[in-house]
Amino acid sequence: MKRKSIYEIKWVRILLPIAFGIFFFTFWELGGLHWIMGLKPYDLPVPSEIGKVFITQTAVLWRNFWVTAVEAIVGLVIGSLMGFGVAVIASLFPGWGYGGLALMSAINAIPTTAMAPIMSNWFGRGMGSKIAVVIFFSMAAMAINTYRGLTVLPPFAIDLMSSYNATKKEIFLKLRLPNCVPSIFTALKVTCTTSMLSAIIAEFFSSYAGLGYKVNTVLQMGKNDEGWAYIACAAAFGILLYLIISLVESRVTRWHASQR
Repeated sequence: MKRKSIYEIKWVRILLPIAFGIFFFTFWELGGLHWIMGLKPYDLPVPSEIGKVFITQTAVLWRNFWVTAVEAIVGLVIGSLMGFGVAVIASLFPGWGYGGLALMSAINAIPTTAMAPIMSNWFGRGMGSKIAVVIFFSMAAMAINTYRGLTVLPPFAIDLMSSYNATKKEIFLKLRLPNCVPSIFTALKVTCTTSMLSAIIAEFFSSYAGLGYKVNTVLQMGKNDEGWAYIACAAAFGILLYLIISLVESRVTRWHASQR
């Protein structure tokens, strides 16, 4: 019987990241990061100071967190659906598809800082402009990944189905669509963090609420501990969203080689 490596044992894979996290935050709390980077305590608050903000300003943190979370999730869902639609059309009409995918690549290369002010001028300072920014960037990533899943198929798969007299609809539903499911989840795992980042950057330019708005405001006032608390909220939400998508992926794509 083959002996398992220590890194293949389930409880070791869980405990090692936890142990590293404890070590990192302890090192940070004791001033290790300040010593390495030559920072003053004012420049980088320690975890205990950031934690006090969560206790004393829970209601404010929660209210602004939900503003950004709604913008990110709504934009992610709409953008992903639109990107999926673009990929499907591009795969069904290859002549048009190359142009459409080239446009998606161009969109993906545009900086968020360039689009945020433009969307603010179009849709105002409310949530609409932030959702539009998230849609813009989520759509591109989803379209590019999904198109690859729809078109890069196992060798001779289409020939085999055609030999059984399968229609284009049957080939799409039974071959192309299942084949692109892993690519869809790959795109979602990329865009779940991108959507949060896009919403926060958009809030920097024009907003009345949200994590990005609060980070910009409190840092200008010199309240670094509060700024880091809002940053921690954004990071925690991004990690949580990524874990949820990964969990759904492991259930939906059990048949795929990546889950074995």
